[in-house]
Amino acid sequence: MLRLERLRTAADGQTLPPRLKAEILRELQRLELILGMIKTIEAERDAIASPKTEVEHTNAKKIQDLAKIKSIGPEFATTLIGEVLYRSFDNRKQLASYVGLTPAHFQSGAMCRDQGISKAGNGKARTVMIELAWLWLRHQPDSPLSVWFRERVGKLKGRIRRITIVAVARKLLIALWRYLETGLVPKGAILKA
Repeated sequence: MLRLERLRTAADGQTLPPRLKAEILRELQRLELILGMIKTIEAERDAIASPKTEVEHTNAKKIQDLAKIKSIGPEFATTLIGEVLYRSFDNRKQLASYVGLTPAHFQSGAMCRDQGISKAGNGKARTVMIELAWLWLRHQPDSPLSVWFRERVGKLKGRIRRITIVAVARKLLIALWRYLETGLVPKGAILKA
C-alpha cells in the first residue's frame, strides 16, 4: 500500500486517482490469491511424485516411476501421465498417433509427399514431449537416443534440428511408455540417486 501511495501519473505527476488505486489493489489481491493456489497445487503435485509420502492417487506409482528418471521432474511426470499414459495403448503407433507425433503423408496419384507431423493429437502432451526431448539431450547425453540425435544433426541449425527433435520426442515417448508398461528402463537412461 505504501508503494502505491508513492506512485504518480507519468503525464502530470499527480497522485493516482482513488478508483485506479482501488482497481490496482484488487488486482494485487487476485494475484496473491492465485499465487497461493499455485503453491498449494504444486505442493500436492510434489507429494504425489514423491515416493516417500503415501498419497491416494490412481496413477501415483506411474508418476513416481517417471520422476525417477533424470531429466523428468514432477511437472513433466504428472502432465504425461494425466494427458497420455493413463490410457492403455495396443502398440507404439497408437501412442504416437494419440499425441500427434506421427508423419502426415499426402498421396495423390504418382505424387507422394511427407507433410511433417500430423498434429492431430493431444497438443499439450506434444508440447511437453518436445520440451522433454530437449531436456533429455541435455541431461542424458550418453543415451543412445541423444547419440543418435547428435550423429544425425551434427552442428546443423534450424529446420533439420526441429524435425529431428520431433523424432526424438516420439522415440522417447515410446521408450517411456514401455518403461511404465514393462519396467524396462530406456536404454542408457540415468536414474536419479
